[in-house]
Amino acid sequence: MPVRKALIPAAGFGTRFLPATKALPKEMLAVIDKPVIQYAVEEAAASGIKHIGIITSRRKPLLEEHFRPSPELENFLQEKGKPELVEEVARISRQANFKFILQPEPLGLGHAVLMGEEFAGGEPFGVLNPDTLYDCPTPCLRQLVDVYEDRKAPVIVLGRIDEEGTKKYGVVRARRVGERVFEILDLSEKPGPDKAFSDLAVLGRYVFTAEIFEAIRKVPRAQGGEIQLTEAIKKLVEIRPVYGVIFEGKRFDAGDKFGYLEASLHFALKRREFRARLAELLKSLE
Repeated sequence: MPVRKALIPAAGFGTRFLPATKALPKEMLAVIDKPVIQYAVEEAAASGIKHIGIITSRRKPLLEEHFRPSPELENFLQEKGKPELVEEVARISRQANFKFILQPEPLGLGHAVLMGEEFAGGEPFGVLNPDTLYDCPTPCLRQLVDVYEDRKAPVIVLGRIDEEGTKKYGVVRARRVGERVFEILDLSEKPGPDKAFSDLAVLGRYVFTAEIFEAIRKVPRAQGGEIQLTEAIKKLVEIRPVYGVIFEGKRFDAGDKFGYLEASLHFALKRREFRARLAELLKSLE
C-alpha cells in the first residue's frame, strides 16, 4: 500500500520561544516569509502525500486558518494586480487535503501520534516534526518512503550527531544493511554521551505502519505523563524489522533558537533578492 498520509504534531506550548509563542503558535513563526509548519507541509506534498493530519490544540486556531482557503485575500490581491501572490496564497490550501485533530493535552510525541490513529485508517503514514527543517535534493520524507517501498517496513530518519546531540535526541544501535540504510536494533531517548549506542540519532521524520499504535499503547508514561515515541519504536523493534536511513541534504533544528537563526540565514541566502546583500551584511559583522 502506498504512503498517502502524514501526521504533523503541532500541539505543544512552544516554551523555548517564549514570549513570542505566548499567543502565536511556535509552528507559525516565520522563516523569512513562510511559517515553519508550511515547510513540513511542502515537504510532505513533494513526497507524494495527499492527506495531512495536523495534531493541534484549542489554543492554536491560527494553524487551521493558515491552511484554509482565503477567497477574500485572493480577491484583494487580484484587484491589486498581484497574480503571483494570488497563486502563492491559493497553493497553501491546495497542496493536500487537511484534517485537524485535537490533542486534549500535550502528553509527548507518542501520544500525539496516537491521536492520528483514526486518520491513518490502517494505512502506512509519515510523521514530520515541524520544528525540524530539511533542505534536501530529494525531500527528506521521500527518502524514507523510498526505503519503505523497498523494505515494506517502518523507517526513521537518521543523522550523525556530536556529544551534545546525545542529550537532545533519541540515539540508535543499528546494523548497516545498505549504503545509507540500517536495521534498528535498539534505541535510547537522550542518553547522554556516556550511554549513547552510537553517533546516529533519530531526527524528526518517520514512516510507520499501523502497528505503531499498539506499540504506543504499551508504553508506560514517563514523568509528567508523557508517552515517548522512542519507547514505542523500541517495542516495534522487538516484533518486526524497523529501518533507518541517513538522509542526504541539510537539516536545521528550528525548535532551538540558534537553529532557528541558522535556518533563517540558510533559506535567506538561497533567495536571489537577499543573497548578495545578506552576504555583505554578514561580512561586515565579522
